[in-house]
Amino acid sequence: MAPPTTTAASSEDLATDILAALDKSQPLLSSDAFPSATFVDLKAALDRLASREMVKYDTIERQEALLEPEAEQIAANGSHEARVFEALRKAVEGLSVKELEEAIGDKNVVKIGQGKAFKEKWISKTKDGKFTAVADKINDTTQEQIKTVQQTKTHPDPKILADLKKRKLIRTQNIFSFKIHKGPKFALKIPEEATDLTADMIASGAWKTATFKPYNFKALGATQNGGALHPLNKVRQELRNIFFEMGFEEMPTDKFVESGFWNFDALFVPQQHPARDLQDTFYISDPKAADFPRADSPDDTKDYQAYWDNVKAVHQDGKYGSIGYRYPWSGDESLRLVLRTHTTAISANMLHKLASTKGPDGKPLPARYFSIDRVFRNETVDATHLAEFHQVEGVIADYGLTLGGLMEFMEIFFGKMGLHDLQFKPAYNPYTEPSMEIFAYHKGLGKLVEIGNSGMFRAEMLESMGLPKDMRVFGWGLSLERPTMIKYGISNIRELLGHKVDLEFVQGSPAVLLGQE
Repeated sequence: MAPPTTTAASSEDLATDILAALDKSQPLLSSDAFPSATFVDLKAALDRLASREMVKYDTIERQEALLEPEAEQIAANGSHEARVFEALRKAVEGLSVKELEEAIGDKNVVKIGQGKAFKEKWISKTKDGKFTAVADKINDTTQEQIKTVQQTKTHPDPKILADLKKRKLIRTQNIFSFKIHKGPKFALKIPEEATDLTADMIASGAWKTATFKPYNFKALGATQNGGALHPLNKVRQELRNIFFEMGFEEMPTDKFVESGFWNFDALFVPQQHPARDLQDTFYISDPKAADFPRADSPDDTKDYQAYWDNVKAVHQDGKYGSIGYRYPWSGDESLRLVLRTHTTAISANMLHKLASTKGPDGKPLPARYFSIDRVFRNETVDATHLAEFHQVEGVIADYGLTLGGLMEFMEIFFGKMGLHDLQFKPAYNPYTEPSMEIFAYHKGLGKLVEIGNSGMFRAEMLESMGLPKDMRVFGWGLSLERPTMIKYGISNIRELLGHKVDLEFVQGSPAVLLGQE
C-alpha cells in the first residue's frame, strides 16, 4: 500500500481489528483484510503488536503500474492511430488534415496518430493530398495493452511495460503490504504493560504478575542538535597544534582595526604603495584617525616617540644603511584607521616588544610567534576570493638566520601539513628581502599550486624597532581557506563562508588530520 497523507483509524483500534481477523484465519494479507487502511497506521499497529510478540509479519513489496491521463483516454476511446483509421474508414473519399482534425476534435491525436497509422500501413495518401483508409480491419494493440495494465496494475511482458513507460503512458510506484502470522504471545486483548518499576509495586508485590514493556535496544535515540566546529576551525586547530609542537607562541590578534602606522609604516610600506589605495584597503570613516602610538599597559616603558621618529626617518631620509624612499612622510596618513589587511601588523607590534627584552647577554632573546585570524581586503568577491579571509602567519626571530635556513624550515613546516617537494620563486614584498613565493605539487589538481609567501624582514623595519643588527627574522604566511578547501574538496569559497554555507556540511564534516590522506 502506498504511503498516504491521511489516516482512517488510529493504530490502537486497528491493532484490535488485526487480532480479531487473525484469530479467524492466518496468515493474513493486509491488502485483502484492510484495503482502506493506510501504510502508516498498519505499520504502527503491527509494530505495536510485534513488540509484544503477539504477531509476526513480513513486508511484501511489489511494483504497480498506473495510467497517465493520456493512457486513460486511450483505454476509453482507442489509440491515436486507431482513432485516425476509424475516422478515415467512415469517410469513404478520404479527408484532408484539417478535415481529419475536425472529425476527431484533437490536433495532437491527429499529429501522433497519422504517423503511427502510416507505419502500420493502415492508411495512405491520395494524389490530391488526402488521407484514406487502406486496411480492411485493424487490431488496436496499444489499447489492449493499456486495458490490461488498467485491470491488473501490471503487464505480463516487462518489455511492453518499459515501452509504455518510455512513451509516458504509465507510471510505476512501489506498493507495500504485509503478511501477518500469530506470534507466541497471541491474544485477542492487548495486555497493559508497565513502563517503570515503582516503589508501590515492590511494596505490594504487584511486580510479580505485572507485564513490563520490553526495552527496544534497536530504537534510534532522539537527534541531538549539538554544536559543531566549522571546517575552518578544525583546520585552524590542526595548524595551531603544528605551531605549538614546533615551540611557537600564539600572538594576540583581537585588533581588527589598526592604524596605518602598524599596518603599513612600521613594515616599511611606503605611503604611495598601491596596497594603501581605497581600491585595496577598507578605511574607517568614524573615527578616521588613531591616537599616537602609546603603551598599552602600565609596565610598558618603551619609547614610542623614538620609534615613531625612526620610522619617519627610514621612510623619508633613509637610515640604518638604507637610502629610504625619499618622500615627504605624513604623520596624518600614518594615523588613518584601517581594517587590518594582514596579521603582520600584530607581528610588528610583537617584535617591537621583543626589542625591549634582555637576555643574559643583554640582547633580546630568540622568539617564535604565530597567529591565525581574520584580515580584510577590498577585493571583488568570486569563487576563490572574499573581502575577508583568515591569514596564517609565522615569525622566527634569532641570530645567524639565513635564507637557506628559511627554506629548510619551510620544508619541515609544510611537510607536517602533508605538502612535500616544495619549490621557491623569487618575489617582492616591501618588508621582506629576500622574498619567496612557495609552491607545492597538488596531487588532486595535478599541478604546482602557490601555498604561501615568505621572506626575511628588512633591516629598515627591524632596526627601527631597536632590534640588534645581527638579529634576523623569518616571516611567512598563507591563507587558512586554501588548505581547508583542498582538504574538503570545495571549489567555491562561498560554500565555506557566508550565508550560502550548508549547515549539514558543517555538522557532518569529518575531523582533519593534516599530513594524512
